[in-house]
Amino acid sequence: MKISVIVPAYNEEKLIVATLRCIRDAQVAFVDTGWANEVIVCDNNSTDGTAELARAEGATVVSEPVNQISRARNRGAAAATGDWLIFVDADSQPSRALFADVAECIRTGRCLAGGALVELDRPQRWAVFWNRAWNWISRTLKWMAGSFIFCDAAAFRELGGFSEELFVSEELEFSRRVKRLACRRDKEVVILTRHPLLTSARKVHLYAPREFGRFLWRALITGGRSRRDRSACGPWYDGRR
Repeated sequence: MKISVIVPAYNEEKLIVATLRCIRDAQVAFVDTGWANEVIVCDNNSTDGTAELARAEGATVVSEPVNQISRARNRGAAAATGDWLIFVDADSQPSRALFADVAECIRTGRCLAGGALVELDRPQRWAVFWNRAWNWISRTLKWMAGSFIFCDAAAFRELGGFSEELFVSEELEFSRRVKRLACRRDKEVVILTRHPLLTSARKVHLYAPREFGRFLWRALITGGRSRRDRSACGPWYDGRR
């Protein structure tokens, strides 16, 4: 068994080192089971030192010139050689306990894919409500947060990976497709709850609530079509760091 951890990264020199060191520590959970590991960073057209820092931390670095999270994840998956893929965002820090929970799910043989609850590192008060709401939705609907997704590699490739037509919410669209595949195969999609993923709350500090509200309003009035327009997805693509 081999596990591939894939980290999409765009101008992440401030956080990539801490993330990769957390991943390296968390991988002990897989080493303890006798499984092989690899870490692949997909440099998504960064203009800073992200790629160099990732290589210095021992990661394999591949490049995706089109600035889009779906393409970055898919490019990393294309380079992966593992039996299972774990996607971790570059501003997130998985724990050894979380990876141990993933290993337990894989060993059961019943799981096809999964995610985890999310905990913000420095949340503002208004963001705490939305974080709790998301975690409830994730548990209830088995929707996986893009910051942490694990999936059987063969199933991921059968599904064609993440939709490259979407610039945001591609993880929700993928969740729906992988749930249907799991149902057909009598497998399950699991949301891990014991050890949430710690992820950066930087967007909460960099963007005002009205900016997120503007995005949500545009998505609502366009019937979701704005998700296919990079220029309409500012908080994810305007490069604010």
